Amino acid sequence: MIIDLHIHSKTCSDGNLSVEEIIEEAKARNIKLMSITDHDAIGCQKQAKTLAQKNGIHYISGVELNITFSHPKFLNGKPASLDLLGYQFDTNNKALNSKLQQIAKYREERAAKILEKLNTEFQKEGLNKLTKNDLTEIQNSADGVLGRPHIADYLIRKKIVRNRQEAFEKYLVKCNVPKYPLYLEEASSLLRNAGGIAVLAHPNDPYGTSLIKLTKSLQEQTGIIEDSMLNHLDGIECWHSRNTAETISHYMNFSKKHGLIMTGGSDCHQNPIIMGTVKVP
Repeated sequence: MIIDLHIHSKTCSDGNLSVEEIIEEAKARNIKLMSITDHDAIGCQKQAKTLAQKNGIHYISGVELNITFSHPKFLNGKPASLDLLGYQFDTNNKALNSKLQQIAKYREERAAKILEKLNTEFQKEGLNKLTKNDLTEIQNSADGVLGRPHIADYLIRKKIVRNRQEAFEKYLVKCNVPKYPLYLEEASSLLRNAGGIAVLAHPNDPYGTSLIKLTKSLQEQTGIIEDSMLNHLDGIECWHSRNTAETISHYMNFSKKHGLIMTGGSDCHQNPIIMGTVKVP
């Protein structure tokens, strides 16, 4: 059976395909079990479930929550971003929906502050400042939850940068504004109270939000989980498109030791389309 429990859509997040297109692609790739896990958004879940079932695909409700985490022994106790995957929750849960609406509102305020910082940089370079109209266009371009990738894409359209990588390296890292401070304890409670489970996403992802920001040592990473996270986790994403064989083996052994659920997925944003390519047992 082909399984992919980590996919992002254009409809509610920062992917490049709509929910309809993702389900079509999943069917074509013979994926039999899947979940769309958009960033801090669950507005597409009912549509995704209905379409998946019509196409003979088993579907699990999903979301990827960005959380703020710190440990006194790493980064001098400074906070870092991690991602928490939620599965099998009730999409109608009021507390979860309310919190996600709050986060979405904050994202819009954050985007405006990022644009202010960008204008400071543009002024130094003699470039035209971005206006409220530009912010509106960026907001309109984000079908789902607004984030830095949408700002990057707008800078590409304005021919200020050539690609997303340049946008981040030249401007968006320097001009970043902190994300909404959702902590592991609260995120886990929201998911569990909605009948779902909490799974730590891509814990050793070298290019993503992961424990690698705190330490590159796999032993130290699982030490952090044992020390500060275990009570709030139901599982770990052991299979991921950027996981090495060593990472998979380490986190499988750790999950078995602690009786944690093991999940896996491509983390596909559809550029390129890698949906269903991660071999999840």
